[in-house]
Amino acid sequence: MRRRLSIVVVSLVGLATVYLFGNQWAILTARQNGATSGPRFAAVPGEKGGQDIFGPYEVVADWPKDLSTIPGHEAWTFGAGQSVFAESPDRIFVLERGELPKIQPPRTRKLADLGPSIAFPIGRLPWRDATTASPPGNGGTGQLAEEGIQAWERAGNKMGVDARWEHCILVFDGAGKLIEDWRQWDSMLQRPHFVAISPYDPEKRVWIIDDHKHVIHQFTHDGKTKLKTIGTYGEPGADDKHFNRPTYLDWLPDGTIFVADGYNGTRVVKLDKDGKFLTAWGEKGTAPNEKRPGYFNNVHGMAVDPQTRRVFVNDRGNHRVQIFDERGKYLNEWTFGPPPSDVHMFIIDSNRFLWAADRGTNKILKYDLDGNFLYSWGTWGDFHGGMWGVHGMSVDQAGNFYVAEVDNGGAQKYRPRPGANPAFLIGKAKGAASR
Repeated sequence: MRRRLSIVVVSLVGLATVYLFGNQWAILTARQNGATSGPRFAAVPGEKGGQDIFGPYEVVADWPKDLSTIPGHEAWTFGAGQSVFAESPDRIFVLERGELPKIQPPRTRKLADLGPSIAFPIGRLPWRDATTASPPGNGGTGQLAEEGIQAWERAGNKMGVDARWEHCILVFDGAGKLIEDWRQWDSMLQRPHFVAISPYDPEKRVWIIDDHKHVIHQFTHDGKTKLKTIGTYGEPGADDKHFNRPTYLDWLPDGTIFVADGYNGTRVVKLDKDGKFLTAWGEKGTAPNEKRPGYFNNVHGMAVDPQTRRVFVNDRGNHRVQIFDERGKYLNEWTFGPPPSDVHMFIIDSNRFLWAADRGTNKILKYDLDGNFLYSWGTWGDFHGGMWGVHGMSVDQAGNFYVAEVDNGGAQKYRPRPGANPAFLIGKAKGAASR
């Protein structure tokens, strides 16, 4: 009996010693990093005050310059921001679904016909949802992409009044000035969804996915020539010549392409470097709690780890990421959490961390490649730096971070705060064509 009691006492003393030593070690480490009163977990070590509203970044206000600053264009602004890609700190692509009227927020008024004490707009909250206002307004799983803008007009919208189908592909410099406008392709597009340049392509060809036309376009670097279209334009399907509302793509160093297919499709498609079909995998699941490997609901995002050649797939409808080898063999998965979690897409940065954009919480989330949650930042709002509906992310070689927002509309730029802990920052892109 005494022996058992001695073991218990020794164990408790040991645990207490570990706790106290560990806590003192954390305090000592924090103080060495500039803290004076205990462990610090701020993005900028030693900073006094503040609350890391924008994490390790500061927002670059008025980037990019509003479309209304274009002479003769004062009445129009950005539509739903679909995608952003920073080729370099001085050439940044932005995709949007046309443009919306430049109007001021309405004055607060009571809505007695809806109920007592209801007023609109509510202070500090966004008042216009760009993704429903921008054509085509019908997005998401189960919608008839083939109806396109006609469905948007049947909902009571009028082209030229409620929106204009212009400026779908834009390129800005580091100061936010519009330097290229690929309007020559506007009439061909119905719902531009994703833009990128392969980090392994010396010709820096530009890839654009149009999910409502079920195709992937490839353009020359200057946008003057369309080189090819993969998929059958305007026809959905699930074979070697068709997609069904594809959403995102990524590359391996040898040029192999993986496509997330898609809003209505339930598969991952593998193409060779020239866009030739190689294989596909995936089955339709039962949302929102599908647990079976390789079953998808809304394949909306993907990223490839170039070192291990693993393919990370955003099974958005089931709030999880599924990981496969390059041949489609299931390896692992983790969840992003229950609703309101609604991760739109993610990237794997140059430091081999996975950063996800959560439309449900309006946060940017950091995970290691085993799914361990590490950090998050972001806040909801339509002010400079506030987020609403991040649908695309990119980082340039200087470490500047960009987002495209379907709900706020347009895009935003954030730059690293002076003294920010590198562990809180998204890894810088490498090379002139890297993400």
